[in-house]
Amino acid sequence: MSRKYFGTDGIRGRVGEHPITADFMLKLGWAAGQVLTRHAKGKKRVLIGKDTRVSGYMFESALEAGLIAAGVDVDMLGPMPTPAIAYLTRAFRASAGIVISASHNPVEDNGIKFFAADGYKLPDDVELEIEALMDQPLVTNGSFSLGKARRISDATGRYIEFCKGTLPAGFSLSGLRVALDCAHGATYNAAPKVFKELGAYTITMGNEPNGFNINDQCGSTHMEGLQALVLSEKADFGVALDGDGDRVLLVDENGEIVDGDELIYIIAQHRNASPEGCNGVAGTLMSNLGLELALKEMNIPFTRTKVGDRYVVEALNANDWSLGGEASGHVLCGDLNTTGDGIVAALQVILAVSESGKTLSELKAGMSKFPQTMINVRLAKKVDISDNQVINQAVADAEKKLDGRGRVLLRPSGTEPLIRVMVEGEDQVLVDQLVSDMAKIVEQQVG
Repeated sequence: MSRKYFGTDGIRGRVGEHPITADFMLKLGWAAGQVLTRHAKGKKRVLIGKDTRVSGYMFESALEAGLIAAGVDVDMLGPMPTPAIAYLTRAFRASAGIVISASHNPVEDNGIKFFAADGYKLPDDVELEIEALMDQPLVTNGSFSLGKARRISDATGRYIEFCKGTLPAGFSLSGLRVALDCAHGATYNAAPKVFKELGAYTITMGNEPNGFNINDQCGSTHMEGLQALVLSEKADFGVALDGDGDRVLLVDENGEIVDGDELIYIIAQHRNASPEGCNGVAGTLMSNLGLELALKEMNIPFTRTKVGDRYVVEALNANDWSLGGEASGHVLCGDLNTTGDGIVAALQVILAVSESGKTLSELKAGMSKFPQTMINVRLAKKVDISDNQVINQAVADAEKKLDGRGRVLLRPSGTEPLIRVMVEGEDQVLVDQLVSDMAKIVEQQVG
């Protein structure tokens, strides 16, 4: 069944445009309240958190009104990281959790993410059920059927303690210098306190949100400021979070970026050396081939999923694994939280650095990244290229030239009429030539 509103990561769009309007949010709150609490045991209770965008105030009020109209009690948590809502939904025994955020996107955008009572993102059938109700008239059953709302004041403190508790008892960051970029987003309050309370000397940027500066030349999508801060402050490493705190990238002591694939490798290597070991890792179609080969050398199973953290979570649960993620910085430690958690993932990497006795740059050097180049070929309309014999032959020819040490990936965009053409291999010159040739062939066939 086709979707009208939900994408792979909830609902997202430009503020004031369909579907991200206040009227839509009111109706969405009512529809979600009907569905999410239909089979709830006990009290009907939903948590709402948000990032620091100015539009969050408007959407928070609209969602609150819609949920109350559906007879749901609402706990308002204020600015909170997305992974904090996933955790607190479970901790508070709530029926569901909602985050108002567009993650790493600019302030002009906003969106909604839902978590079920177990802290995982909603299954497809529940999202479709909510969409079906959106076409129904909003009705209430009178004053005695309405829910209530309240503000929760200690939510941030609970999440800080949760993050600290993901490390071994007594573990300390004392003696370490950490540069931290909170992207003027939802982690601006919690993240500095986590690192300081663990004993690190913390130099923080991106922690003065004003409603308009979220992700603005800062955070995990704009690393230059943090790289400069690490070098100027002679920090042991830098930690860059995104606007809602579910992504993280690091900067090593030399000012070099450590991406999500490298972070996953470092965590996997550290866990593999422990008695419990690392029983498997889930990546995506875009995960670097270098990660796959490095894991293979350690005899750690690896599987690829479609792009999107929800698919990574599905693979982890299906295989009973706990570690996975994406190069963008979505790193999932499924034994610690049910969704990508930037602070928790960073702490796992720092634990690996501390217990190995090596620097971050030395640890990431154990994985050799393959050059990876991508070209977007725009189409007049969405076209299925899976049965195009010319394109399929061109892919086969390109992979033959890569001689088993590279990949060719053609991936249609889920939101735009374009084909993403990606080539990966050991030789950058060959990679650039092949991706250019492939893009031309795709454009000639369907562009």
